[in-house]
Amino acid sequence: MLREQDGTDSNPFTVAQRIGYIKEALAEYEGKFEVMAVPNIMHITYGRGVGYKIEEEFLDKETEAISATNIRKQMNVE
Repeated sequence: MLREQDGTDSNPFTVAQRIGYIKEALAEYEGKFEVMAVPNIMHITYGRGVGYKIEEEFLDKETEAISATNIRKQMNVE
């Protein structure tokens, strides 16, 4: 899933471009995944104790180390 936000100062790529890059990089897995844009959620609020739980997900160190900023720098974009 990608944030539904087209180019910004720090990320000049559109959603369509990013989807294209991902599909190209994962071409050998075509048909086994789906890439979709989702709303750019900035805040989650809740009330009345209805049982919502918000947790931070932690991934393995290799995945956590991925930096889109560094990838764009390697592409000479920014």
